[in-house]
Amino acid sequence: MSFRFILALSAALLAGCASTTPQREPADRGAIEDLKIVDMPPVSAATVDDHLYIPEPEPQTDADASDVHVHPNVWERLIHRFELEDCRNHDINLQWAEWYAARPDYMGRIFKRAQPWVHYIAEELERRDMPGEFALLPIVESAYDPFAYSRGRALGTWQFISETGKRYGLKQNWWYDGRRDVYSSTTAALDYLSAMHAMFDGDWLLALAGYNSGEGRVGRAVERNRRAGKLADYWNIRLPRETRGYVPKLLGLACIFQYPEEFDFKIASTPDKPVIAAVDPGFQADLVLVSQMAGVPIDQLFTLNPGYNRFATSPDGPFHVVLPVENAERLKDALEKIPAESLMKWDQVTVERGDSLSSLAARHHVPVEVLRSANDIHGDLIRVGQQLRLPRDDQLLVDPLYARAATQLAELQSGLLAADRVTHRVRSGESLSVIARRYRVSVQDLQRWNNISDPRTLRAGRSIVVFSSPGQRTATSGGSFKYTVQNGDSLWSIARKHKVKLQDLMSWNGLSASAVIRPGQNITINP
Repeated sequence: MSFRFILALSAALLAGCASTTPQREPADRGAIEDLKIVDMPPVSAATVDDHLYIPEPEPQTDADASDVHVHPNVWERLIHRFELEDCRNHDINLQWAEWYAARPDYMGRIFKRAQPWVHYIAEELERRDMPGEFALLPIVESAYDPFAYSRGRALGTWQFISETGKRYGLKQNWWYDGRRDVYSSTTAALDYLSAMHAMFDGDWLLALAGYNSGEGRVGRAVERNRRAGKLADYWNIRLPRETRGYVPKLLGLACIFQYPEEFDFKIASTPDKPVIAAVDPGFQADLVLVSQMAGVPIDQLFTLNPGYNRFATSPDGPFHVVLPVENAERLKDALEKIPAESLMKWDQVTVERGDSLSSLAARHHVPVEVLRSANDIHGDLIRVGQQLRLPRDDQLLVDPLYARAATQLAELQSGLLAADRVTHRVRSGESLSVIARRYRVSVQDLQRWNNISDPRTLRAGRSIVVFSSPGQRTATSGGSFKYTVQNGDSLWSIARKHKVKLQDLMSWNGLSASAVIRPGQNITINP
């Protein structure tokens, strides 16, 4: 058995930063002059805030005060690393500074979400010698919400679209979506920014513009200006409206951190100490078993590990689990006493005459891809009498504490991970165009979301992902609509997701509290 205890616990010595009094930019601010301040979108994961792991601030000791490597506040440490242009150079930056400073409740929620992660991000920025302002970028992108989902199909704290996430090593499958994994996506985001920094000859503002709208678009805008003999920096190239406002938001945030008294802004007191660590058992692990071994509530484990879609880590990795530091040590000790392979349990099914992977997948409500990965099958060939593993856990039947935690995990995942997407199992005779009409999306979107190059390869039994907004549901008469039950759904989670009373939901569908619902079943909802 091997494991890796991931997360650096030491801080590097900070260099002091010299400052000069900036000159205000003249009124003609080029491409940004027509920007207007607009309200930010609401934070999407309000329902999960009650489950967040919020470490209690520890009082600073005399030993801490004498250690030049430790700052009393991690935000202070980051401010010392601010190195982008002075935020007061452009009026639009100051407008955004005033916008954020005028919303202390909003910023307070952001500080709470950032608290477990900001020391880790500060460590990574310092290790890479990157600007401290980048720790504020998740505020612009997602309000530090790992469940944030944009209309542009970007996901997670750092808001990666699928293609870019995969390019920078973020796996996305039935088990796991690395874009929501704050631990892994931080690495990917900083790798991406560093690559664009090199691409744009050391210009961080152009790298930020590329992060928002794509390096290709920014590169073409830079080249157009150069060919025309014009300045080709961020403030002078032609960019989409959203991108023209993107850097000013970040610089405006930097302003209220650098000059809090000028904006009557209070920076949260977050000790400059690690509060989380990641443990890698080296094997797939049942998340409820991990929570029991580590002694951490399942809801806290869920909010620290939002990348996992199911009850276990992915069989092909990553395997790491992020925990509070003290619980990580407890899990580390436990793993030394048991084989890591015991962290996962499986049921078995025997292949009978007439069985196929697709029919077994449909019968047991498991995607074909999961059967393949769990059993190391690379094609579709299976043999009569062959034993196949299924992801199940018999502890549900014998351990009530396990069952309760497993139910809570399923409800959290159902309510937050599936809020903007559904998994559709292709039925016999269905085509992509039929499925697209059902969910009111385009065939091209279905192909892009599921990496389907040729629609003719679609087969019955395959599970495909459909991203949807609240309006994209199967409508019925009278303003009601049909909701298709997904894996992990319960009546309670469906009622919560659609903001209706559980008793009403049961009444509309003629169901009792003990009724069993199954994936694929249609439930009527009257909003």
